[in-house]
Amino acid sequence: MNTQTNIIIRFQMEGFHNFPKAAELFPEVSFLADRHRHMFHFECEKKVYHDDRDVEFIMFKREVQSWLIDKYGSDERSDYNPFSYPLEFGAMSCEAIARKLLEFFDLESCTVSEDGENAAKIFVI
Repeated sequence: MNTQTNIIIRFQMEGFHNFPKAAELFPEVSFLADRHRHMFHFECEKKVYHDDRDVEFIMFKREVQSWLIDKYGSDERSDYNPFSYPLEFGAMSCEAIARKLLEFFDLESCTVSEDGENAAKIFVI
């Protein structure tokens, strides 16, 4: 029997983004063109090669979170808690954020959702 083992990390971080063409493409939700806040939920799935944890969950989650902070962290930083300030994704969609994570961390799949409701999932086929 052929199998593949993946580990999955899940976390959420506060962030802002906008959809500049919202008014043009979808007038009913034109307000999305403005910068707005979400609790972005992340689910990252990574292939592992044996059952003895060649990628450790906690360490991998910290690595992904740190990368997001380094790349998209706002200037509203708190010196005592690096996770206490929002990410700034600009005009990036959930799809675009998930794709960046998928590619940078060589993931099997990545899901990014807004407030745990609407999500985009990018995966390797």
